[in-house]
Amino acid sequence: MIDYKDQIHRCFNCGYCKFTGDYSDLNCPSYVKFRLDTYSTSGRLWLIRAWLNGEVKWSEHLMNILYTCVTCKNCAQQCPMQFSSDIVDWIIAARSDMMEKERGRVPPPVVRFLEDIRIIGNPLEVRGPRGKWASGLSGVKKYQEGYLFYVGCLGSYDEEGKKMARSVAELLGKAGVSFGILGDEEGCCGNEVHALGEMGLFQMLEKRNTEKFKELGVKKIVTLSPHSYNVLKNLYPANLEVYHYTQLLQKLIKEGKIDPPEKSIRIAYHDPCYLGRHNDIYDPPREVLKSVPGIELVEMPRNRENSFCCGGGSGNFAIDLLGGSKESPSKVRVREAHDTGARILAVACPSCLTMLIDAVKAEGLEDELAVRDISQIIGG
Repeated sequence: MIDYKDQIHRCFNCGYCKFTGDYSDLNCPSYVKFRLDTYSTSGRLWLIRAWLNGEVKWSEHLMNILYTCVTCKNCAQQCPMQFSSDIVDWIIAARSDMMEKERGRVPPPVVRFLEDIRIIGNPLEVRGPRGKWASGLSGVKKYQEGYLFYVGCLGSYDEEGKKMARSVAELLGKAGVSFGILGDEEGCCGNEVHALGEMGLFQMLEKRNTEKFKELGVKKIVTLSPHSYNVLKNLYPANLEVYHYTQLLQKLIKEGKIDPPEKSIRIAYHDPCYLGRHNDIYDPPREVLKSVPGIELVEMPRNRENSFCCGGGSGNFAIDLLGGSKESPSKVRVREAHDTGARILAVACPSCLTMLIDAVKAEGLEDELAVRDISQIIGG
């Protein structure tokens, strides 16, 4: 864990963290929602410093401010200072510190999220076989060799996530890819647990998953979620080859093993934060979409490293500390997509998928804008 206490004073509240790279728009999801500096990254850092110095006491309001950060990393992208790459780690470290020192006083939705993972293995309060999503899919078997298809909690239990997992699995099967799943033996990857600062639980999940990978001889993993990609690639042991499914689809299309059907439609693509800013993967999803004959791929004003977060990071796809108003990030994002004239908003993340589908419904845009995962678009 990074030692943030001797570094956090270096932020002097310049405010660049709130904007896009060209300063044409606000781009911090929690600041867009609340429009108060305390909900910007620099405001959070100053509050954390004041808490460390005893200048402010713990309060429910302080904790809510800290946990409305969705770790989208826009602040790290836009900060002009040399410490920019550490900013999100400072916030995570402060959460971990507060969770330890202020135990029992973490916001109730955060507590429920973590306890659901600890007790039933997922944050969606769903009990039942984890591998049921694959029922009836021919060719999907328990892992023996090749790629391990790591589906994650949303792909296993969320209704839209399950559709996404099935779509990716069908494409891999048709392309002749050797892959398997863990099914009921798969565990939560722990990315959101780490982002929320619960390091004891994260270490337990990482150890359990790593031991299972080692037991089965797993070398290569393809993930459904960018969140799983991030944690498996960057926080798990370095002896794993980890790919996001769009990277593998890009390779299969180039090799002629997948031939997307023609579609005449305008599509806008939404960059997931944990695929884009966290891991610098911008081109593979776009190349996959461009391989579809007839589509018109358009960009929203905020795209690539300036993409606007859907608001689902740090467990907010379930905790939802940024929901409830017209300025909720997911609602802002679907309106931005709609303004491009796109008929489909393409995503590559199950968290983004469920957040943006709900936002389209809330905005009354169901007849004008559909949210689809990339695998669903190229799969027919």
